[in-house]
Amino acid sequence: MAYELPPLPYDYAALEPYIDAETMRLHHDKHHQAYINNVNAALANHPHLAALSVDDLLRDLNKVPEDIRTTVRNNAGGHSNHSGFWKWMGPPNTPSIGREPTGAIANQIATDFGDFESFKKTFNDAAAKQFGSGWGWVVLIDGKLKVVTTPNQDSPLSQGLFPIFGNDVWEHAYYLKYQNRRPEYLAAWWNVVNWDEVNRRFATAKG
Repeated sequence: MAYELPPLPYDYAALEPYIDAETMRLHHDKHHQAYINNVNAALANHPHLAALSVDDLLRDLNKVPEDIRTTVRNNAGGHSNHSGFWKWMGPPNTPSIGREPTGAIANQIATDFGDFESFKKTFNDAAAKQFGSGWGWVVLIDGKLKVVTTPNQDSPLSQGLFPIFGNDVWEHAYYLKYQNRRPEYLAAWWNVVNWDEVNRRFATAKG
């Protein structure tokens, strides 16, 4: 079965003023759709692979034929990463969005980083320094939260890690509003983080 573009769980303008409507429209409707189109085309002659969820596909790229593996890695990664990304955000100034974390993830952040501001600084510094295009991620390793980065559309799933949440630092995610000011985008992004979804993913990561 071909992969399909998931709908945004909010309006294009819902994340303003932190992420503008035009960026969201292009990012979701054009960029994400392109990843889906490309991976579907690559898997057209491999129905046994196309039948897998995109996350299961990424967990073992060695089962993908070598001649399409890079295409699948890039575009299935783009599909999976963005499918999570839309859910990790929500309209600011609504419950559980853009405030300090609560619940289990807040406790884990306090344990592993001391406080939320230290955690944000660690994340923002790592994501700002990611050379070129890529992602900043929060994952669980040996029971502790870790900040990692990946280039391009590489998914932590391909490294045996489960992404609790992450931020897209490809220029198409922020350039219309922030131009080359990636650190400014990273600082603003925390105003739209959906902590309910993060807590749900954290529970999944812990098993």
